Amino acid sequence: MAGPNPMRIETIDLAFGYPEHAVGRDAKLKVDPGEVLCLLGPNGCGKTTLFRTMLGLLPPQGGRVVLGGDALADLPRGEIARRIAYVPQAQSAVFPYTALDIVLMGRIAHRGVFAGPSQEDRRIAVQALGELGIGNLASRDVTRLSGGQRQLVIVARAIAQGAPLIVMDEPTASLDFGNQVMVLGEIRRLAKRGTGIVLSTHDPDHAFAVVDRVAVMKDGMIVGEGAPKDVLTPELMRTVYGVDVSIEQLGSGQTVVAPRY
Repeated sequence: MAGPNPMRIETIDLAFGYPEHAVGRDAKLKVDPGEVLCLLGPNGCGKTTLFRTMLGLLPPQGGRVVLGGDALADLPRGEIARRIAYVPQAQSAVFPYTALDIVLMGRIAHRGVFAGPSQEDRRIAVQALGELGIGNLASRDVTRLSGGQRQLVIVARAIAQGAPLIVMDEPTASLDFGNQVMVLGEIRRLAKRGTGIVLSTHDPDHAFAVVDRVAVMKDGMIVGEGAPKDVLTPELMRTVYGVDVSIEQLGSGQTVVAPRY
């Protein structure tokens, strides 16, 4: 993108982890609205912990997170919610809210916890459900939805939140192939509309399909960052995942990572 965007999220020499143990350090990332950054890495490498620290859900163990030019630690939770939305990993539903109720929760940042949703809030929530092809689930009890359907509802909630940045932790992990394609397409559409997105995935093909930049993690450290075609090499994949792969371009122009069994 041309020039810095004031609503950039940036990690500066960030160390992250939990009170009882460190997970990672020296994380240097930045994402502007309109950009898509993908975080790749094996299970347990620290992706979710890094995301939680970027969102202010965990305090940094060193360094800092800057959101829209302000230190994240100095911002109230309501202001953070207006600047950045979160799609967590797939989780089970406990309370029998409707899908529309869940998506409307994304509007709390704009109206306060105790204020009821306005007609505009409802319009935005219904539109977000429709964009993901699940408008028919609006009145359904989320405890009765499949894991994949619930995950689409959570993505719709982030869209309805209307923040210029979204963090998505493995947003396609519980989805079937068709819904994965739908969510990836929505990520590209949101980026074209000016939303900045940081997402994690276990599928390197997704990085080639929809992102501008990729950051690869191993043991809490970022070991490669840049354009997918420059970073995702067979050598780096072998180093990070311990497997041999070939990286091939299909006739359609799409790039895929194929394991060598």
